[in-house]
Amino acid sequence: MLLTLHIRDFAIIETLELEFSPGMSALTGETGAGKSILLGALGLLLGDRADAASIRHGCERAEIGAAFDLTACAAARAWLAARDLDSGGECHLRRVISREGRSRAYINGTPTPVASLRELGEHLVDIHGQYEYQSLLRHDLQRRLLDRHGNHQPLLDTLKSLQRQWNEAGEAMRALIGHDQDRDTRLEFLRFQLQELEALAPEADESETLHSELARLSNAGRLIDTCRTHLQRLYEDDASAHDLLGKAVQELTELGEFDAAFREDGELFNGALIQLQEGIERLRDCEAQLELDPARLQWVEQRLDALHACARKHRIEVRQLAPFHARLLQDIEALEQADEKLAALERQRADLEARYLESARKLHAQRRKTAARIAAKVSESMQTLGMPGGRFEIRVSANERAGLSEHGNDSVEFLVSANPGQPLLPLGKVASGGELSRISLAIQVVAARATEIPTLIFDEVDSGVGGAVAETVSRQLQTLGRGQQILCVTHLAQVAAQAHNHLQVSKSRGDGNTQTRVRRLDTTQRVEEIARMLGGRKITESTRRHAQEMLLMAPADGTDDATATH
Repeated sequence: MLLTLHIRDFAIIETLELEFSPGMSALTGETGAGKSILLGALGLLLGDRADAASIRHGCERAEIGAAFDLTACAAARAWLAARDLDSGGECHLRRVISREGRSRAYINGTPTPVASLRELGEHLVDIHGQYEYQSLLRHDLQRRLLDRHGNHQPLLDTLKSLQRQWNEAGEAMRALIGHDQDRDTRLEFLRFQLQELEALAPEADESETLHSELARLSNAGRLIDTCRTHLQRLYEDDASAHDLLGKAVQELTELGEFDAAFREDGELFNGALIQLQEGIERLRDCEAQLELDPARLQWVEQRLDALHACARKHRIEVRQLAPFHARLLQDIEALEQADEKLAALERQRADLEARYLESARKLHAQRRKTAARIAAKVSESMQTLGMPGGRFEIRVSANERAGLSEHGNDSVEFLVSANPGQPLLPLGKVASGGELSRISLAIQVVAARATEIPTLIFDEVDSGVGGAVAETVSRQLQTLGRGQQILCVTHLAQVAAQAHNHLQVSKSRGDGNTQTRVRRLDTTQRVEEIARMLGGRKITESTRRHAQEMLLMAPADGTDDATATH
């Protein structure tokens, strides 16, 4: 349920704070007062597209926030919990729009994509507009309304999953069939490539290893000479560095008995002598491992030439030869087993199609039951909306040859007969716009009774009706308000009089600017507002008495008012 709505610097609203209560709330006011601005602000919180032009003139950004009570909205709580956004029994939404056109969205203080607002909003608020009948002419929306009313989503999810798997299996089959057209030629070519690579037998990182060995073999003579020269100078000569350093250590150690400084110097040189001995041992090891091997050198050079020639032929780098070899093996195996894989895919696709058709039949049966239930309720409502004898029907036709769709294989069409004796015709062929709007209203009210969404907004859905029909509409909306929160933007006095709460939207001018304001109406103020709606600008005592009678006749359950501050 919507608890509060905060608007700052949006359109012609400087700042506005609204508080809402359960039941049915009427929003009334002169045409152009700003009722649509409130719904526009709420729409932005529910994920509508933002426009920098909606920021109040002279301001850098607009900000809109709202709080919702989720006590009776398990779907919204589950959605938040699945995304670690749950913060208890309330949910706070916030949207900030900057003059540069950037938009930021927040759910319970956490920055989120605008698409997340849209997803969550579908669980919180359902808006029915005065031109809803225009969208109801579309068959896809007729099907969606039927499925939502009947809670068919689990079966639809199953169909969507089966259709996706069926399509994926088909793509795999087409890929295999495409290969099969020239499979023998391609297989022969791949085997030829494999034969060459099998003979070469490239190994992973072989090129790097061979290049290192080539460098060592090519310079073996120089490396050996260098080791021999330094071993002589450092160790083997009569005045080698090893002998000189050893004598220095011995003499400095002896002098250390007389002067501690010489003892420390002796220790430093002794460390140098140890490191020198380690270096000499390493040189000896290197010399022992080095040898002049022209035959090995020639083999390494020839091996590298072969690897580079093969890589150039396949237009790859030498280090890619081993992975290329492995990929060839995989491609050949896949081609050799294509027939077996194709047969397996055909069996899989046939099984998926059978499961799809079985689920589609179940959905068809459920849709027919839901369609009969909705049709009976809408037909009943039409009798009280100025169309006695009118009938409404939802035709659900199955076509299993139409292919696999994520929505099933049904076509759904709304049919109506507005007057006795007239045949049922598609909704779009109803001649009278007034009849079409009343039928749309009946459908919306019936659909709203079945929804689990806690807050329903009706934006001038009563447009084009009056008299006894308007009285019926108002009572239907108030009945809805006993179980859900209803916000009704209306110009009908009959509807406003039935509301549990009444908010008046007005426009004020001053100091060179225009602002929209909203105020809560008490009983006296409601009489004046309803009298204005009945009689226009000139309000007579007779009009006021009529307004008082309408308020007295309205049921008095759940009359806590909404409050507004600005």
